[in-house]
Amino acid sequence: MADPAGVRPPLMSRSRRRFMAAVASSFLIAPPTSQAQPSVAAPTIGFLSPSSLSDARTARLFNAFRQGLRDFGYVEGQTLIIADRWAHGQYERLPDLAAELVRLKVNVIVVYGAAIEAAPHATPTIPIVMAVAQGPVAAGFVASLARPGGNTTGSSTMMPELVGKQLELFKQIVPMVPAWACSRILPAWPTHVRCWTAHARWRGRWACRCTR
Repeated sequence: MADPAGVRPPLMSRSRRRFMAAVASSFLIAPPTSQAQPSVAAPTIGFLSPSSLSDARTARLFNAFRQGLRDFGYVEGQTLIIADRWAHGQYERLPDLAAELVRLKVNVIVVYGAAIEAAPHATPTIPIVMAVAQGPVAAGFVASLARPGGNTTGSSTMMPELVGKQLELFKQIVPMVPAWACSRILPAWPTHVRCWTAHARWRGRWACRCTR
């Protein structure tokens, strides 16, 4: 849904980017200082994306994450290495890209979107940090939000349980709109399937035209 002014809000706020950077950096073994011992290899963060840097929103997320690490004193290329892998919208590539990061023996893997599902299958030991996770409990990525268990942690947004409230808020904001359309764009991703199912329970209350 576009903003009235046609400008999208930042994808990751300063507090969110600092949180994600703090979680990821907590798994690193080298201190964030330029005085680290030369003989000690800089820790590596794996960053797995289902999209590419040509997408403006993805670029903002990635740059915000990098800025968050700089805020904590890490210097990319000196006290920290980021191994980024991009699926360019080809989600079937995500398992292989996740396996590639595992082979690189990264210290932690940061994932978001469709990439969240691929990373846990690739490694049961390397810490995985989810950014902008959707329904991680229902999807089976974590045991619970309070006690995720395993090697996966992070933040959660956009759960299927919130779909009804989102539609209600939209209707309150623009009550004069007689109908609107929605599109299911990721039919193979479990969380989107659940969101779509939840959406079906609500859209019959208003004139909502949906396409697949």
